[in-house]
Amino acid sequence: MSAHNPIEITPAGLQAFAEPIVLLDVREPFEHAIARLDGARLIPMGYVPASLPEIERLSDKALVVVYCHHGIRSLNVVHWLRGQGVDNCVSLAGGIDRWSREMDASVPRY
Repeated sequence: MSAHNPIEITPAGLQAFAEPIVLLDVREPFEHAIARLDGARLIPMGYVPASLPEIERLSDKALVVVYCHHGIRSLNVVHWLRGQGVDNCVSLAGGIDRWSREMDASVPRY
């Protein structure tokens, strides 16, 4: 995706995405313990500003797909990241809950 990325990507769009991605889980550790997407990096929302250099490095190599429970926190994080100049990021629309409903029912819902 380019600097003109849409702000969100649907679960189906993510599954079909052919380029490298990094999954960034911005939920709390207790939520991550309940349900997670394989390979995701956990950086709770409150720690994102301190992790900006790491996220910038990740976004240089791959699209950063930010997700949370329902897509609200992740959308806020993506808006913030883009405000910091990290354009290669999108929010997973509907979060892990929508992913579970539409793509992989083995991911627990809570």
